[in-house]
Amino acid sequence: TGITTVADFRRADVAAHGQGAPLLPALHAAALADPAIPRAILNLGGIGNLTLLVPGRDVIGFDTGPANCLLDAWALCQHGAARDEGGAWARSGTVDSDLLARCLDDPYFASLPPKSTGREVFNLDWLDARMPAGIASADVQATLLALSAHTIADALRANAPEVREVYACGGGVHNAALMDALRAELPNVRVDSTAALGLDPDFVEAAGFAWLARARVAGRPGNLPSVTGARGQIGRASCRERV
Repeated sequence: TGITTVADFRRADVAAHGQGAPLLPALHAAALADPAIPRAILNLGGIGNLTLLVPGRDVIGFDTGPANCLLDAWALCQHGAARDEGGAWARSGTVDSDLLARCLDDPYFASLPPKSTGREVFNLDWLDARMPAGIASADVQATLLALSAHTIADALRANAPEVREVYACGGGVHNAALMDALRAELPNVRVDSTAALGLDPDFVEAAGFAWLARARVAGRPGNLPSVTGARGQIGRASCRERV
């Protein structure tokens, strides 16, 4: 095509002994930070991740654990649906305290950043190993939603209790039940969409990789060692011309 193509962002960071994820905190810091207000950007993808933008501190970003991945997998398993639209099914159930406690006992949640995870960890096999007998399927969904909201809020409280604004992006923004659960978990924090900052929540990831590509073409590093744990900033994402 003759189009310059930039790729291999994650592998370049891993080669520098970083986690390779999350990568978008660099964009969040450049485009969505406020010099006076401590805020967080929350990506509600399959996995949740937080970017902590606290004035006077290095940017911190890490995966919190499941956001939508378990919710979507359970909805597909039980109803053949790609997702629980708006969280309506989760609202119809009741949180099972035993299942929630078993899920929260996973050591990932207590581990310190930098850290990242994925569906290879948080999947239906992981859930099955913790499932009590006789629990209703709607109650499982309600509990998984509570798990996502609680672990995200707990990660924020543990790592940046001074944050007073959280702006969410990704598919989970459209799950009203999840957004409500986050607001209930964080009663003293404004929880809103990145649309309030002028960036459509459905396109933050696409914008982020375009931003990273632009940085690479300009010869600027795109990773943040304070986020991924890499040994330094890198500008070695593969940049191939005339693909």
